[in-house]
Amino acid sequence: MKKSFVHCTSSLRTFFDSNALWLSMLIGALCYQWLLPLKPVLPWLIFFMLFFTFCKVNPLDLRLHKWHGVVLAVQLCFAVGVYYALMALTGNSILAQGLMLCFIMPTATAAPIIAGKLGGSIQNLTTFTLLSNFATSIIVPAFFPIVNPAADMTFWEAFLLILSRVGPLLLTPFFAAWAVRLGYNRFTHREFVLPTKLAVIPFYLWVMSIIVLTAVVTKTVIENFAEQISNIILVIVGSFVVCLLQFGLGKLIGYHMPAPSKGRDYQDVLINPAAAPKTMAGVSSITAGQAFGQKNTSLGVWMAQMYLHPLAVLGATAYIIWQNLFNSVQLSIAAHKK
Repeated sequence: MKKSFVHCTSSLRTFFDSNALWLSMLIGALCYQWLLPLKPVLPWLIFFMLFFTFCKVNPLDLRLHKWHGVVLAVQLCFAVGVYYALMALTGNSILAQGLMLCFIMPTATAAPIIAGKLGGSIQNLTTFTLLSNFATSIIVPAFFPIVNPAADMTFWEAFLLILSRVGPLLLTPFFAAWAVRLGYNRFTHREFVLPTKLAVIPFYLWVMSIIVLTAVVTKTVIENFAEQISNIILVIVGSFVVCLLQFGLGKLIGYHMPAPSKGRDYQDVLINPAAAPKTMAGVSSITAGQAFGQKNTSLGVWMAQMYLHPLAVLGATAYIIWQNLFNSVQLSIAAHKK
């Protein structure tokens, strides 16, 4: 009887882990009216999600690799190229700005969580997440006023404003996790390792944040659907293509530019057991794919509202749906391989 209960519990957990993202999106879409008041909770969910993720990583193991620079350069070239190409071909500023936004958004703060579940390198992706978000805070203030001259803000005002939103969200949990690690190491004289039972917390916090974020997206789409149906369809289809392209290019770059994923003082299996059996190229392919494809859409929505055409926000909102469906498929495939 006890074995049957344990087996049933394990099966339910496997099913939830494999399908959590699309289930959370469904809940957020169907119950959006009741979930909207939870929007102020999002920063706290992200803080604790990042705190537990960063607890897995020794900051001394964070170092730059070749694919970091290549992914960042390709991302920015596509952002600028797609914008000017679409403006020249279609003249549709909503479509051009919406798809440009899909490229230029930095890597999601939750990307290391999904990469870890898939068998990628948490520390390599954490390095790129910090790099990507800082680079965005420099590039966006320089490029967006060219795209939309109506945005009345100097470079330094915009730079500090974006950095004030990105910095605390990324750096506060990072330094909090580092303080915990240093304190533990000093008083116990042992290397800090996050307990296995706590290692799954970031994933469930991410699921909760997806529910709330989907509710916000649903409200935005419903409010604009009647007036802008043609643009909505164009941006939704375009963002789907961009999503697949970015995940695919990232995986390709990572595969051909493999980077070591082992820690300085201990094997990667202690940081992320799912990564241990895979080859270095396989781990880098997963890691770079999430780095390129999984975007900080909440920051993208805010940037669109600050700088671009009001409906350019549809690019970021549609991307939320596609990247989470893609991640859901990846998690399901990974679960069936176990």
